Amino acid sequence: MEKLLHDSCDDTCTGTETDLQNVKLTMITETAAADMADLFKALGDPTRVKLIYAMLNKELCVHDLSVLLEMGQSAISHQLRYLRNLRIVKRRKAGKTVYYSLDDDHIEQIFVQTLQHLKHP
Repeated sequence: MEKLLHDSCDDTCTGTETDLQNVKLTMITETAAADMADLFKALGDPTRVKLIYAMLNKELCVHDLSVLLEMGQSAISHQLRYLRNLRIVKRRKAGKTVYYSLDDDHIEQIFVQTLQHLKHP
């Protein structure tokens, strides 16, 4: 029978860090942790990932995005609103047309780094 490995310290482990208070002082805040989790939750949906990928190099209107993803404009708009609320994308209005693009270089960097990680053996 195969022995199961447990992710826990041995009974004799006394820890690796003698002063955990210093580590605790530099820990991420609850708000920042929740915001980061929301960002990655947004990337947890394939439709939103495709939308972000489509906008990596060019701003696009809802019509363009609906053609690219073969979805209705209403569904695309709903996803774009979600991404906009998280400051992943921004919009620019020109007359009656609304163009969407990535909010800033950080979003592009996170996205590209994630893709590179997935391609790494």
